[in-house]
Amino acid sequence: MDLLRFATAGSVDDGKSTLIGRLLLDSKSIFEDQFESVERTSQEKGYDYTDLALLTDGLRSEREQGITIDVAYRYFATPKRKFIIADTPGHVEYTRNMVTGASTADLGLVLVDARQGLTEQSRRHAVLLSLLRVPHLVLAVNKMDLVDFSEEVFTRINEEFTAFATKLNIPDLTVIPISALQGDNVVNRSDNMPWYEGSSLLHHLEHVHIASDRALRDVRFPVQYVIRPKSDEFHDYRGYAGQVAGGVLKPGDEIVVLPSGMTSTIKAIDLHDQQLDEAYPPMSVTVRLSDDVDVSRGDMIARVNNQPEPVQDIDAMIAWMSTKPLRPKQKLAIKHTTRSARALVRDVKYRLDVNSLHRDTDAGELLLNEIGRVQLRVTQPLLVDSYEQNRTTGSFVLIDEATGVTVGAGMLN
Repeated sequence: MDLLRFATAGSVDDGKSTLIGRLLLDSKSIFEDQFESVERTSQEKGYDYTDLALLTDGLRSEREQGITIDVAYRYFATPKRKFIIADTPGHVEYTRNMVTGASTADLGLVLVDARQGLTEQSRRHAVLLSLLRVPHLVLAVNKMDLVDFSEEVFTRINEEFTAFATKLNIPDLTVIPISALQGDNVVNRSDNMPWYEGSSLLHHLEHVHIASDRALRDVRFPVQYVIRPKSDEFHDYRGYAGQVAGGVLKPGDEIVVLPSGMTSTIKAIDLHDQQLDEAYPPMSVTVRLSDDVDVSRGDMIARVNNQPEPVQDIDAMIAWMSTKPLRPKQKLAIKHTTRSARALVRDVKYRLDVNSLHRDTDAGELLLNEIGRVQLRVTQPLLVDSYEQNRTTGSFVLIDEATGVTVGAGMLN
């Protein structure tokens, strides 16, 4: 079975955590004692219903406030597919958490309250998912039970969001009316909305095509670790471990090791105790080469005639995650795939208004949760692709050297 990663997004109280709780419950992915605990807690709070959001909101402050603060990851599977859910916060001040959860997603699930329609935060999260190049987007119009399952309400929200999405880079958009609390159109089709002819949410998640979203054209294999066992049995074993970031690797392929430029061929590809005929994203494997060349952490294996571009001057969109502003002449550490370097902020070109898509060229700095175009200079060449071409080799994080805290996430132009 393949794996689908999806992230929830949307405004506060749109029902993201409740929807995930419903998915987990109706797909029989929680234990009886977990559900009994949630039922008991709901009764103690005086609710006349079972608050399914308690299945995902794990922090004490989240349960007290009834909001999501941190990114909560949940796992479940059906006979068709495995899933990893990133339940991200809806509040503006936790936008950085939403960016973190969505950065590795194959699909973005934006919820809107049928009573409220599209909000500023709904649009903000749609823009962020577009910037993060999440290839599939689902708009779930939630709480349809509170508007008497009105087709008119759904159609109005559908048309408004579809018109907004035309301004964004969203290759695949699906709109589904649901009621997370009641379970309508979540796992099974609802009899309350006979006018809706599409599939349920879970059916769509099970069948959305993601295989072609992988970067399979350009071979990119950042080396994370060199494996040299200290035993007589494997005294001549030398392998290079990492996660395939792009392309398909096969034994016999001619490759080049960057930045040294040394060439060799792939002798074997190992996964645990077995040898593979091929490896592709996002598999984590060990590659053995026919020649004893110098390869270390931070190097990248690529095809001889298809190499990433080594650059020291970086132009990127930055999502800033620190309370201290990002300003020109600031010095930071940068981590790109498995390679680390130091970076100098040369210029803040503009700040992007994620609601109107307006570019503020007079900004001069980025504040917490803001996104803008920034130019950096790094101390050593990084082997990069554009973010649009490869989300792994086209992204990086910025780190405060004094504290070791991640303060920014970048997407290369």
